[in-house]
Amino acid sequence: MMGEHSSKAYDTELEGIRSKVLLMGGMVETQFLDAMTCFRIGNVERAERVIAEDANVNQLEVQLDDQCSHLIVKRQPTANDLRTVMATIKVITDLERIGDEAAKIARISKALHARGAVTLNHYEMVRNIATATSDLLHDALDAFARSDEKQALELIAQDAVIDHEYRTIMRNLITFMMEDPRTISAALDTMWVAKAIERIGDHAKNIAEYVIYVVEGRDIRHTHSVPTEASPE
Repeated sequence: MMGEHSSKAYDTELEGIRSKVLLMGGMVETQFLDAMTCFRIGNVERAERVIAEDANVNQLEVQLDDQCSHLIVKRQPTANDLRTVMATIKVITDLERIGDEAAKIARISKALHARGAVTLNHYEMVRNIATATSDLLHDALDAFARSDEKQALELIAQDAVIDHEYRTIMRNLITFMMEDPRTISAALDTMWVAKAIERIGDHAKNIAEYVIYVVEGRDIRHTHSVPTEASPE
């Protein structure tokens, strides 16, 4: 009876942590979408809200890390239970870093539009990669919520598509700068935004990998066993 009671208490505490992680996921998802809106239209007030929200995300990371640590000490989980807690800690870290990248996009957006004249269609340059990354992040959080390893496995290949799109953007922006020096300032800002989006895609892919680790016990990071949908070149 004591073991059953302890198991129920563990499950309750872990479910509470998972709920907060998903709340955190929703926060950074909104941050990213709002940051991209700022980049598109130059809304300074919204950009400042995105930047301010990062403090709330950071605080939630600290709280969740503390709760996970206490859960390990109190319940001493083993096997799959321990994998779940450790993977959750890693997901929390990736979400915090997504928030950092979203805040970076917001800051760049403020600077870009504060300078006035924009000499290239900066948002259109990154629209496709932003949409693909937003979809990847949303679906990775969904896979985490449902512990759906099949969906997670399918998502990992999407990061290769995002990486390919990022390299295409870099080549195009370099061409713009070489052909018209007036575009250099806006192009550099757009490069930094594209890099931030690409990094968000990496963190979303990490979340999908952690789902597979929890459900199947396989660590597929840094492996080439997952087929990709598109060649990087």
